[in-house]
Amino acid sequence: MKIGIVSDSHGDTQALDLMLAHPEAQEVEGWFFAGDIAMDAEYLAMVTQLPVAKVAGNNDWPYTSLEDALVTEIEGHRILLTHGHLYGVQFSTDMLVQAAAAQQADIAIYGHTHVADIQPGEVTVLNPGSIARPRDAAKGSFMVAELQADCEPVVKLIRI
Repeated sequence: MKIGIVSDSHGDTQALDLMLAHPEAQEVEGWFFAGDIAMDAEYLAMVTQLPVAKVAGNNDWPYTSLEDALVTEIEGHRILLTHGHLYGVQFSTDMLVQAAAAQQADIAIYGHTHVADIQPGEVTVLNPGSIARPRDAAKGSFMVAELQADCEPVVKLIRI
């Protein structure tokens, strides 16, 4: 199964539209939205008609009832999705990895830093960067991950 991973759109639905027009986004069967801004996750669900797992970001408070983190299972993988601000990801992903391991997750998805990150390991750590306001490149980014049971995730970072 191919999943799309996006974060930190900050109300820029045009950036989401550019992402959705990318050929890699065409095969996505569901999306993970790692926060900032929650209404953008609703937009994503509306225009794609696909399931969107979503969490609140630091800029969503107090305007949302979304959880700060959620755990879900897909294709034999247990995934922790969070924005990351409550785990100190701007300094290190150590707390995030510990939280994922405590939830028996093998994948942790976060946002917040606006910097794309792929860290393989016992817990694969993924940050798609910001689709709208990147701090690591001139172009926004998202990820597509192919998940199969008993296989490491195959992850692509895509710039729009």
